[in-house]
Amino acid sequence: MAGYGSRVFFLTVCAVSLLGANAEIKFTIPVGKFFTYELMRETFQNDFEPLSKLYAGRLGTLFDNGFLYGTPTSPGKSIIEIYAINKRSYETARHILVIKVTAEKMLPYQAEFFIKLREIEKVLPSSVQDEIKQDLQKLWDTEALEIVNITNALDRGGRVPLPLAGHFEGVYVKVGSEQYFSDCLMRVMTPEHEKQCTAGARVRAPGGCNFCTIPSNCITWCKTELFDLTKQEPAPPAPTMGSGILEAGGEFDPPESPPSRDFFPDYIVTVIVPLILAIILCILLAYVMFCRREGVEKRNARTNQIQLYHHHTIHGNTDELRNMAGNRGVPPPLSTMPMFNSRTGEGAPPLHSDSPTIPLIMAQHDPYSDTLPRK
Repeated sequence: MAGYGSRVFFLTVCAVSLLGANAEIKFTIPVGKFFTYELMRETFQNDFEPLSKLYAGRLGTLFDNGFLYGTPTSPGKSIIEIYAINKRSYETARHILVIKVTAEKMLPYQAEFFIKLREIEKVLPSSVQDEIKQDLQKLWDTEALEIVNITNALDRGGRVPLPLAGHFEGVYVKVGSEQYFSDCLMRVMTPEHEKQCTAGARVRAPGGCNFCTIPSNCITWCKTELFDLTKQEPAPPAPTMGSGILEAGGEFDPPESPPSRDFFPDYIVTVIVPLILAIILCILLAYVMFCRREGVEKRNARTNQIQLYHHHTIHGNTDELRNMAGNRGVPPPLSTMPMFNSRTGEGAPPLHSDSPTIPLIMAQHDPYSDTLPRK
């Protein structure tokens, strides 16, 4: 819901009229009263479509009536320009809506109700507002009741409903009156009611306080709030603006230097204590590394002789293999040569064949020669 301020503002709305001239429509409304202006579908042409969405208005689809709505909060004059365009000929139409807001005393007692099974487009028509107003008059026990504001639940942090039947956005309806709250409304302020709402229980209407004749107009009791404007504290006065120049107060007297501080305790905590802990850890580490080692002699004395013999044998064989691997001048063993005779030690003669397929084991005569057939 948007309120109309005292300054002039402009809104581009989704409406068009058959009149091509710049029509000017004037309204006079008091401060704090809900204002609704319906752009009737019957006066529109089917060849026109909206330029853009409304800020302080609502349009369900291209085939529904558009609405301008709001509640002025301060007196003044507001001008709303309505533009529309013909989607076939691109002709434009311009209407001017002049709203004059007059000063009037706000209703002292106001209450806000949440209607879960309603949407803002369905509540803005005057007939639906009258139905909701009649139910709230019975609840308030007075006919002197005026609608102060209607707000979409999405503008108050509500979630977008699923596009299914039975899911609605919900609206907040605020009404006001000169008469004090009824007994049914005062039950909202009781600790028992607040405790039930805090616990998340489904709170039903108190006994004798269910006046909704249409199920879609029933209110949610846990979201009902009462506002007593007579008890509100007045706004604090605005601060007075000075000249911006300091008054003459004589010579400048700087403050004295702060007293000296002894930093030795801080030095002990930040330097000495960590240093002592580091020295203790170094001593423990040196003791473990040098004093707790059993040595080679003690280890050999506790080890079985056969195990030691195998250990030394493995070390000796390892050193011998390393020496043999490092000396590349020794001829390779006969067992690694291709096609050798295990009895005589002689190598097999080279194989000459014109066959393109040669077994791999028969072609390994010389590892450094090309054994593939060449033409």
